[in-house]
Amino acid sequence: MHRIETHIDTHSEEFKSKAAQYRELVAGFREKQRAARFDGRERGLERLRRQNKQFVRDRLDQLLDPGTPFLELSSLAANQSYDGEVPGAGLVCGIGIVSGREVLVRADDSSVKGGAMYPLSVKKIVRALDIAIENRLPVVHLCDSAGAFLPMQAEIFADKYTGGRTFRNQCVLSKMGVPQVSVVLGHCTAGGAYVPALSDYAIIVRGTGAIFLGGPPLVKAATGEVVTADELGGADLHTTTSGTADYPADSEQEAIAMAREIVAQFHQPRKADIGQAPPEPPYYDPEELYGILPTDVRIQFDMREVIARMVDGSRFHEYQPAYGTTLVCGYAHIWGYRVGILANNGVLFNDSALKGAHFITLCNQNRTPIVFLQNITGFMVGRDYEAQGITKDGAKMLMAVVGSEVPKFTVICGGSFGAGNYGMAGRAYDSRFLWSWPGSQISVMGGEVAAGVLTELKVRQMARKGEQPTEAQIAAIREPVVAEYRRTSSAYYATSEIWDDGILDPVDTRNALGIGISCALNTPIEKPGYGVFRL
Repeated sequence: MHRIETHIDTHSEEFKSKAAQYRELVAGFREKQRAARFDGRERGLERLRRQNKQFVRDRLDQLLDPGTPFLELSSLAANQSYDGEVPGAGLVCGIGIVSGREVLVRADDSSVKGGAMYPLSVKKIVRALDIAIENRLPVVHLCDSAGAFLPMQAEIFADKYTGGRTFRNQCVLSKMGVPQVSVVLGHCTAGGAYVPALSDYAIIVRGTGAIFLGGPPLVKAATGEVVTADELGGADLHTTTSGTADYPADSEQEAIAMAREIVAQFHQPRKADIGQAPPEPPYYDPEELYGILPTDVRIQFDMREVIARMVDGSRFHEYQPAYGTTLVCGYAHIWGYRVGILANNGVLFNDSALKGAHFITLCNQNRTPIVFLQNITGFMVGRDYEAQGITKDGAKMLMAVVGSEVPKFTVICGGSFGAGNYGMAGRAYDSRFLWSWPGSQISVMGGEVAAGVLTELKVRQMARKGEQPTEAQIAAIREPVVAEYRRTSSAYYATSEIWDDGILDPVDTRNALGIGISCALNTPIEKPGYGVFRL
């Protein structure tokens, strides 16, 4: 492979100005993430101290192998919901190393609303367990939750991808032979009682841990029986009488140490063979990304410059470089893993859609994971393009994405609009992981375009009634649409709703991809099964 030749002048004033702007964007993201992890917990932390409990991140520090990376997922979930009072959706999920094994960790943060489960909490858990299923990752549950937030029970309980799906996913993991360990550090109430009951191993802390379908207040209301939490579902009951838990522990530290011992016995999976090379850093400094990326998604940039600062040695074998030039395709290595890359360099035309579909089939033929780097306004529209079959050619690309069996990874680097989101493996298309960058946007179309369409429709409607709108009336129609699109298309809204697996600093993306690819290779790669390509 040849090293990408950069055309970026890192000493130019333009580069320095863009770098300063994007660094400011990243600094804002870092501050939001820090606040979500630590701020506003004084009352919750004081309550934990009174209960002789630890903060969730202290528990994680004891669980994970020292000096190893932890890839946190959806750290800003719910940042724009529930009046901002449930940071991280009330739990921490991520991928880390425990006793030398890759595991998915799901840890309740009981400093936030006592660890109560909100609708987005459930969505975050379901997504985390989906990741465990897709990548055959053992799971460690650190349980300490007040149960469902009852005022919102209608959004938590009955639908396919709500509360019951968490336990369904636990059953699927067990059926697959993927082990789970629960460490009961607080109360597991109502549906939460099934988390340790459905795990292969359950450890419970004496005095603070408890497992019961109905807590003492509910038992009293339903039966009149007066009983303490420890008598109803404590460590001694469940490890000597009911058998619901396996091991009692006298402290959180002892319980977490037991979990590490158990994980150490897990079988190490054999990774799928995709061909690897010795890893090496990019030739170009990844921090130069800050001077390449615009903070305005309407400004174009060359994805080759991004690839050059992400892949091993900045080397890239570009496929069909002179054809379908608005889509860059080719092979590279990331942390030694061979990958195919599809990256947008403009709108998808007929030729670029066909090129993308063909390259995806090649990656499946040679068992190469695929990385999609999105910066896409969509597929080209217009009479001439419809006559050339843009819808048909776009459908071919969708068919190739859906029929693909090699692991897919998606990074939304800039815009992600319309069907371009779909063709480039958006959330609905089963990427193993999907991340966003701080300046990215996702919507059916750009805000300015949407405002133009809706304004034009309203003006026509008024004209049919014989009305001639003034400039002020047109602005009054247009401006609220633009403002709402900006709010709901932002990376922070997307990650709040868990449309992605978290926002990344662009400089960290290479590492996140390396962890994601390693996890994905726990699952065998099947032969692709394609549907009908409309030729």
